[in-house]
Amino acid sequence: MSNWRLLLTRPAEESQALAQVLADVGVFSSSLPLLEIQPLTVTPENQTIIYNLHQYCAVIVVSKPAARLGLEMLDAIWPQPPMQAWFTVGAGTAQILEDYGLSVSFPEHGDDSEALLDLPQLQQAINSPYPKVLIMRAEEGRELLAERLREQGISVDYLPLYRRNLPQYPAFTLAQRVQAERLNGVVVSSGQGFQHLRELAGDFWPELAQLPLFVPSPRVAELARAAGALSVVDCRGASATALLAALGEQPEPASQA
Repeated sequence: MSNWRLLLTRPAEESQALAQVLADVGVFSSSLPLLEIQPLTVTPENQTIIYNLHQYCAVIVVSKPAARLGLEMLDAIWPQPPMQAWFTVGAGTAQILEDYGLSVSFPEHGDDSEALLDLPQLQQAINSPYPKVLIMRAEEGRELLAERLREQGISVDYLPLYRRNLPQYPAFTLAQRVQAERLNGVVVSSGQGFQHLRELAGDFWPELAQLPLFVPSPRVAELARAAGALSVVDCRGASATALLAALGEQPEPASQA
């Protein structure tokens, strides 16, 4: 049995899956979702994008919610999806698309936009006379992918599918959870997830900032350190495998029993 006692902050369904993986290796976890997925109303403009999906040489899907919601739109309009290259940032999102029958490429090392931009398959897909790329994502998000692609002369469109809200919790919920369950580590899966953690923590943040904080990328690690987190661990990915590897590299906390 591990001495780690982790706070999970992913959306509820993803936290539940991660909690099971952790339990299988003897790691206690407690879920407090800090990202609530709210699907956006399907607009005529977004329907037109899906109708014209065949015009894109590559489709990039940046998250699991984007994959699920994007496939719902695709299924409603295309009996057979057009043939083009599909890309994701991580393996979990890729699996959703692959289960649907799509051929997907993703970086094996590093679950972030930077790793995806370096992927040879993406460079090959956009190497066409009039390249056009579609990015399926949240209503708001990082602009790095679009910016870098546009710098290469590539036309980029967004398909916004959902927004990520901070769920409503009673005051002091976070502090009470950490203290009551003797949690000694925190896991966040994105920059927005960390921002919501910091917002919910409020006056409890200085105490929470002393716990090891497991993050998915150098970018989120930088955000956390800038906010005062004292022990930031870059898992080099957002998957359960990446988290388990990072846990294995860290000295376990002392037992609180």
